[in-house]
Amino acid sequence: MAAPVIGILGTLDTKGEEFAFLRSRLEAAGARTLTIDAGVVGLPFFEPEIRREEVAAAAGQNFHKLLEERDRGRSVGVMAQGAAVLVRRLYDEGRIDGLISLGGSAGTTIGTTAMRALPVGFPKLMVSTLASGDTRPYVGTKDITMMYSVVDIAGLNRLSRRILSNAAAGIVGMTRADPGNAAEVKPLIAATMFGVTTPCVTEARRILEESGFEVIVFHATGTGGRAMEDLIADGLVSGVLDLTTTELADELAGGVMSAGPHRLEAAGERGIPQVVCPGAIDMVNFGPLDSVPAKFRERRFHVHNPTVTLMRTTAEECAALGRITAEKLNRAWGPVTFLMPLRGVSAIDVPGHPFHSPEADTSYLAALRSNLKPQVRLVEVDANINDPQFARAAAEILCEMMKAR
Repeated sequence: MAAPVIGILGTLDTKGEEFAFLRSRLEAAGARTLTIDAGVVGLPFFEPEIRREEVAAAAGQNFHKLLEERDRGRSVGVMAQGAAVLVRRLYDEGRIDGLISLGGSAGTTIGTTAMRALPVGFPKLMVSTLASGDTRPYVGTKDITMMYSVVDIAGLNRLSRRILSNAAAGIVGMTRADPGNAAEVKPLIAATMFGVTTPCVTEARRILEESGFEVIVFHATGTGGRAMEDLIADGLVSGVLDLTTTELADELAGGVMSAGPHRLEAAGERGIPQVVCPGAIDMVNFGPLDSVPAKFRERRFHVHNPTVTLMRTTAEECAALGRITAEKLNRAWGPVTFLMPLRGVSAIDVPGHPFHSPEADTSYLAALRSNLKPQVRLVEVDANINDPQFARAAAEILCEMMKAR
């Protein structure tokens, strides 16, 4: 097996000694290295393969002007942007097999910005003083391994040497890992699920897998929807079973599980087959009941558990969601089928349950119908979303679309 090439990204001026040690441990572990300097203060501790001037240029900036400006915040932002461009180029050209970085707040910003430009599955490891806190801004939706440095990255000592040695061994090991069943390549379907749509998605997934597809399910909690959209944008998905578009409701009404304004767009932009359903659009998510904004206190709520409070969407909000969904699907240049369950969009949108509201669901469907263009197929199913016949219809329609594709 050829020695893997590990990209080392970091500030060789302020953390040069530590990066030199990390490079030596990577090479001792059997790897070759390619170092990218993103320093913005002094001279690099050692000569890298890719100089800091090239990093700034990749972001469309002149490095020497950055130095003259003496604006550290702007400089870090520029170097992060340039590093992302360069690292992605190195990946596309097949010049690196993994990426590692280390640093404090600035180094972590630069390192993880670059790592987020790489696809899921590509080895990425960030040794950071911030790794024991809230890592969401750094990890985003990518599989970045965050390793806590324990001590500050300020010189070498018995602890930092051990931690950096472990990190070097870890990233080299990642590049050599056997993913298992690599020879068994099936078309990949991305699906979305929530607790209140689980029976539907579970049954549809079973049917699709029996039909020869591999199905990966994303929990529609905001991060899950963004992760799915990113995976689709990276070209790794062949079709989409988007049965739980609840994140659109959080984006509209200000809930805590929004996936952002671009949810339900990547599949259309890639032109891949998609089956879409308004799963769980009857609810907006908040934390504990006392965390719900005061302006919503007169609304209808369901306490899902002590940490999750659900708020029923109104007829007006559902109409807006119908229009938003139609507008997004109209822009798709690939095949789209929209499935509407006429007897409820979640497990608690049925008679006798807290979010049953035929008026709101009818409002959604009316707005969707009036705004949907003819190229988007609309199928109405006289069932609740979790009834077996609805799951069967969703899976079989997507199978047909995939085969036609």
